[in-house]
Order: sequence, then structure tokens, then C-alpha cells
Amino acid sequence: MGEVLRIPWDDALTSYDFGHDHPLAPVRVELTMALARGLGVFDAPGVSLAAAPPADDSLLALVHAEDYIHAVKNVAHSTLAERLRYGLGTDDNPVFPGMHEASALVVGASVAAADAVWSGASLHAANMAGGLHHAMRAHASGFCLYNDPAITIARLLDQGAERVAYVDIDAHHGDGVQAAFYDDPRVLTISLHEHPSTLFPGTGLPGQCGGPAAEGMSVNVALPARTRDEPWLRAFDAVVPPLLTAFAPDVLVTQHGCDSHALDPLTHLMLTIDGQRMAAEALHRLAHGHADGRWLLLGGGGYAVVDVVPRIWTHVLAEAAHHPIAPDTETPKEWREHVAERTGQAAPASMTDGHHPAPRPWSGGYDPADPVDRAILATRRAVFPHHGLDVMH
Repeated sequence: MGEVLRIPWDDALTSYDFGHDHPLAPVRVELTMALARGLGVFDAPGVSLAAAPPADDSLLALVHAEDYIHAVKNVAHSTLAERLRYGLGTDDNPVFPGMHEASALVVGASVAAADAVWSGASLHAANMAGGLHHAMRAHASGFCLYNDPAITIARLLDQGAERVAYVDIDAHHGDGVQAAFYDDPRVLTISLHEHPSTLFPGTGLPGQCGGPAAEGMSVNVALPARTRDEPWLRAFDAVVPPLLTAFAPDVLVTQHGCDSHALDPLTHLMLTIDGQRMAAEALHRLAHGHADGRWLLLGGGGYAVVDVVPRIWTHVLAEAAHHPIAPDTETPKEWREHVAERTGQAAPASMTDGHHPAPRPWSGGYDPADPVDRAILATRRAVFPHHGLDVMH
């Protein structure tokens, strides 16, 4: 068997750390890797952990402005006004020692994953420390300093990819990636997120569907707060597979922010581990069905750092390893002890929330009284005609 899943990894990836009270706690990545290791994901045939070299300035410049890169590098010597000009030193993006180096390493791991997939060295590759999708060309935003998903997509285009599809299932709109490719018909960006009226960054309505040269290439599904597994999965099924079929990407890049979970403290969606796992399974099928299996997986948001993030991201990695974990699997005793030691919290005992989602397919008909159905139809009306697709069926 050839290499199925490559995971560029360096313990220093947990140095992307805004400080003790910041929601984006790097321990979530540490606990994910420990749980995946404890459940044997890294021992599955065809799975490898590889070096994660930091990105150099030429890689960062694929997306970011030279003056912004300079500002991040030299933030320790800048004035408050200079920092704020670039979105640095805010409550969301506080300054921390070595922030350029930590951010460049996250980008480097994502690019190494992309290179492994595009070269054929590995079928799938993952960087769960990545997925920092809010950073803009010259501005930090939403806990994100460098936009590793956008940089990896730009890298894939540079390496010869002609069509790249990006699917973002974070509860927050993938605004930075959309902005980077808003006028580029080679990149299809699809974001399923909580409606911008109730969540940062306040963008991502269906009408934001691409620039004049790329109409229909930016796809936004804005779901109402409190959306649960079944309607969320219905929205996914109604939008993502038809568009990937029409677009026929060379490679699929996915962002697996898991802040859509009901326990997440920052968002208002109501998914379970089981619904999130089904989304990862669906993305895996789509990679094989539409991109010859070339699949690059990135992390993202997720602020229930013990109860949610390690479990769903371990499921994601196991799915990509072609060795999915049964939902009723118990979490290892050693892992639960490690969680208690590291966080003082009690770890979940199993890999499921005990839910068995059974979403109603879109083909079963549109319900105008259902706010999720109205959101789905708004997206389909905005983008499907640009792809030659039927809006209703």
C-alpha cells in the first residue's frame, strides 16, 4: 500500500499561542494528536508523520503583502499605532513572542501537506494546526495571522493545479480565503457557516458569489443560529456535491473548524460530534469521487478544547487514514488522565455524542416554512445558474 495520509508535524506547532485566556488554546491540538496516537490512527498502514518546515517569505507573499509580513516579523519593535494598522495587538490577535515563527510554521506544515498530495507522494495529507482562514492580505483577523489555507491553494495553483475546490465547514465564514480568490475562476470556495447577523465576521451572505470574472465561484451558505445536525447535513448535501460535480476539481482542500458543535462557547450552531463526523465522511467521499482522491485537510476553529476538538479531529484523521473509528469507541484511559493533568477537566469517555443523524435529502422537496431550506435555496439561486445547475432539483 502506498502512503494514504501524511501529517506534517512538529511539537512547535503548539507554539501558536495567544496566551492563557485566549479562546484559541493550542492544547486542543496537543490533545488531538495524543488522542489520535492513543487510538492507533498513526499506526494504521500508509500513515506517516513528517517534518514540518516553516514557510519562507516567498511562500507567505503568495497571499500576504510584503509590508504586512514585515510588520508581523517586527511586531516586538513597533508602536501601538503601527500594530493596530495591521490588526495586531488587539483582543483577538494579541502579540506574543515568536509570533511570526509560530505562524510561518503553521503555513509550512499546510504547504508541506499540499505538496505531498499534489506530487502524489501521499493520497491525503493533514495539518490540524492549520485552517487559519480569516487573515487578510495585509491584516490579521479573527485569531489568524497568516492565511495558511489561501497560501496552500495559491501554492497548488503555482504547482500546476488548474482547479482547486475549498470547502470550509467552520461555524465562521471563511472570509479571508474567499477574499484571496474572489476574482479567480480557478478556485471554488464553499463556506457553510452561521448567519453573519449573529456571528463574526459579519460576512458570507449568498449574494457574495464572486467577482465579474468568477461569478458563482464564491459560495456561501448562511445558516440560522441553532441549526442542528440534520438540517446542517441537508444544506451540505444540497449545495456541496452538485457544485463539486460541476467544477471537477483537481484537488479538494477542506477546513474542519469544529466550532459548529452545540458545546462551543463562541458560536450558536447545535451540531454533535456525530453530525460533524458525517460531514468529514462526506468530504472524504467527495475527494475520491471528484478529485481522484487528492485531499488536503486543515483544522480551524473549535473552542470546546476538551469535549469536542480532540474527538472530532481524531475522527477526521482516522477517516483520512481509511481507518475510521467506530463512534462507540471508548477514549483511552491514559488519554483521559492526560487531559485531567493538562487541563484539570474531565475528558469525554467515548467518541460519540450518541446521536444518529438522518438528514432529509434535498431531492425530497423544498419547505418554504423551514429557515434552513430558505437559506439553501438562496445559495442555490445565487450560484447554481453560473454552473449550469438546476436551482430547485
